[in-house]
Amino acid sequence: MRHTSPVLLTLTTTLRPATDLGYLLHKHPGKAQAFSTSAGTAHVFYPAAAEDTCTAALLLEVDPTKVNHVDDRGYTAGSMFAVALGSVFRTAMNGRCDSRPALADTPIPLTAHLPAAPCRGGADLAERLFTPLGWRVAARPVPLDPAFPEWGAARCVDLRLDGELRLADALRHLYVLLPVLDDAKHYWVGEEEVDKLLRAAGDWLPTHPERDLISKRYLAHRRGYVRSALERLTELDGSAPPDAEPVARPMAATRREAVLAALHEVGARRVLDLGCGGGALLAELAADPRFTEVLGTDVAARALEIAERGLARLPDRLRERVTLRQSALTYTDPELAGYDAAVLMEVVEHVDPGRLPALERAVFGTARPAHVVVTTPNIEYNALFPRPDVLRHKDHRFEWTRAEFQAWGDGVAQRRGYTVRYGPIGPVDPDLGAPTQLAVFTRAEA
Repeated sequence: MRHTSPVLLTLTTTLRPATDLGYLLHKHPGKAQAFSTSAGTAHVFYPAAAEDTCTAALLLEVDPTKVNHVDDRGYTAGSMFAVALGSVFRTAMNGRCDSRPALADTPIPLTAHLPAAPCRGGADLAERLFTPLGWRVAARPVPLDPAFPEWGAARCVDLRLDGELRLADALRHLYVLLPVLDDAKHYWVGEEEVDKLLRAAGDWLPTHPERDLISKRYLAHRRGYVRSALERLTELDGSAPPDAEPVARPMAATRREAVLAALHEVGARRVLDLGCGGGALLAELAADPRFTEVLGTDVAARALEIAERGLARLPDRLRERVTLRQSALTYTDPELAGYDAAVLMEVVEHVDPGRLPALERAVFGTARPAHVVVTTPNIEYNALFPRPDVLRHKDHRFEWTRAEFQAWGDGVAQRRGYTVRYGPIGPVDPDLGAPTQLAVFTRAEA
């Protein structure tokens, strides 16, 4: 007798009103619905639907008569669930919400939870795949049987993702990466899978540290298709391919693009990425031949481990230009002196205000690069978000208005012998400015 295991995903938001999640998903919180898919029946229901918290659930019951693949994993294939996800939430995945168009284009607080996500590679792989996309990842092995721990873990993880993203982006991440976690497809993979991959991931996959691994697994290791996908990804500049439905460019990619443009403008060759995190910018710096030496620093050893794994997948000729170093921004480190430019991308807002003078002394005093590029959120723009009174990340110690950022930047420049110019990053609202602020400092004698 064939065995089937239902697969469950819950999506939770705390935006206000949280029940607007129903508009974004095009599924009413007040009723349960069932949809026929190529793998079985997908059920959509809401375990919670209140003003402050709303949870939508997608449960897939696989029908063994509809699939021609049998193995010992109980039909928990990530590709089956991805097909159901794409079928049931297609409109939401494409970023359309006629009743709430502004909300569809706005990052919202989201938690995605899969109690049993098939994963060949364990919790470490889940972190490598989702962290560069802006998710905070918690993944733990699922035991084969809790009553018999000596049997070990199943090939599944209890996966929880937290972040602030557009719902469409979150769904596309899951659609592509769940089959990648599983490393299996329950259907024949043909040339059209390359097009599907680029349509769903063309805006973020070209710069993802695990681009090659994602392409290989998504395309079932079919060498010709993988080569075709990688060639097309290399040609992309990070925007969606021409045949894709239009989607908003992720702010993370827009910020990196602005930072790279600033570094090109000042002619930097040797660059510090201070507070490099998981290494998304490092990968782009390494891939650009104009940067001959790159040093990434972070106070968190775990972040450096993730960055190292991502860089390890780069060709040797690119990887050898990058060095990682554990270092705190608020402590002077003479080893950071002598570089053409330093980048603090979305970093200063994570520092306690009382420690900003120490950061200033360490970066502009001791390291003293010829140029410093700083980006930080513009809190005025938060008025366009569903919860304008909430900082954009739980670890932010503050967020500045444009006037506050310029007051800080002008003070640093005057005290440390730099000039400074400012600019917006992202769509500019005529009254509120852009979502991200940019400052480029240049040492007076540079």
